[in-house]
Amino acid sequence: MRILIVSDAWHPQVNGVVRTLTKTREVLEKRGHVVEVIGPDRFRRVPCPTYAEIELAILPYRSLVRQIEAFAPDAIHIATEGPLGMAARKYCKRNDLIFTTAYHTKFPEYIHERTGLPLKWSYAFMRWFHGGSAGVMVATDSLAKSLSDWGFRNLKTWSRGVDVERFKPRPKDILDLPRPIYLYAGRVVVDKNIEAFLKLKLDGTKLVVGTGPDLEDYRARYPEAVFAGYLENGHLASYFAAADVFVFPSLTDTFGLVLLEAMASGVPVAAYPVTGPIDIVGPHPEVGCLDEDLEKAVKGALGKSPEACRQLALQYSWDACTDQFLGNLEPLRHAARPTGATPSLEPAD
Repeated sequence: MRILIVSDAWHPQVNGVVRTLTKTREVLEKRGHVVEVIGPDRFRRVPCPTYAEIELAILPYRSLVRQIEAFAPDAIHIATEGPLGMAARKYCKRNDLIFTTAYHTKFPEYIHERTGLPLKWSYAFMRWFHGGSAGVMVATDSLAKSLSDWGFRNLKTWSRGVDVERFKPRPKDILDLPRPIYLYAGRVVVDKNIEAFLKLKLDGTKLVVGTGPDLEDYRARYPEAVFAGYLENGHLASYFAAADVFVFPSLTDTFGLVLLEAMASGVPVAAYPVTGPIDIVGPHPEVGCLDEDLEKAVKGALGKSPEACRQLALQYSWDACTDQFLGNLEPLRHAARPTGATPSLEPAD
């Protein structure tokens, strides 16, 4: 198949969406499919408000249409709800083409946290956006239940995987820091609720790996924590394995690939009982601890079985996830239009 993926999240961005799409494309291409990912790097861009490290495409519609038609896909998947996702949706709806979407990020919660905008307003937009899709891919059962409660339909499972050759148990002595070592790895941004972790009174070392717009602010306000900044994959895997507990303070992620990376490294997880952790760790108390009190979760995770963590992570392969993705795709064809319906009158750019 010739598979087109349109995403506002793409290299050089570093996040779970980019990693998921990169690994999925890699597996698809190994199987002989031709995969094109259209991201913001192909367009004129502007920094995202409040997060300048992410750039958004400016008025991409006409250029995007040319690229779609030049590629001539057999299936179209729209990964995100940003300017590129909106433009791809417009193209498909104008031409009555079947497409799929994915719900990677809880944008309504992010927006509510930053602006106070009522959740029902943001969810109304998200329902409209995904409502035109032949299938909305979601990573976990709890996310599917939550979206169903908000009125979403056509939900399909698309789980996540982990590279168990890269993330694996290794010697812990590479870090000369007081133990226990509590690790957070990911974007250093207020949306991830990192401050809930940094405020904890814990013996040992709080270690933060990653970069983001709030890094310098947290570094100044929490000098007792160790901020390692951005690490390349080889070093990152070593830091994962060297930790004693992986702390995941986010309340708004839809999955959390880092949970699998920690467990593949033999490191137990401490988190809140929310979407992602509740699906992965919840049924397996031997690999971590979930609690509304994050400090209790951290202390409860100490001493959990590294072997059990590794064995659970081995169940999550990118091949299995790609099977789900392929099964959820819809061949590019004209959507059925109700009798008497008229073409879309959405305005042009």
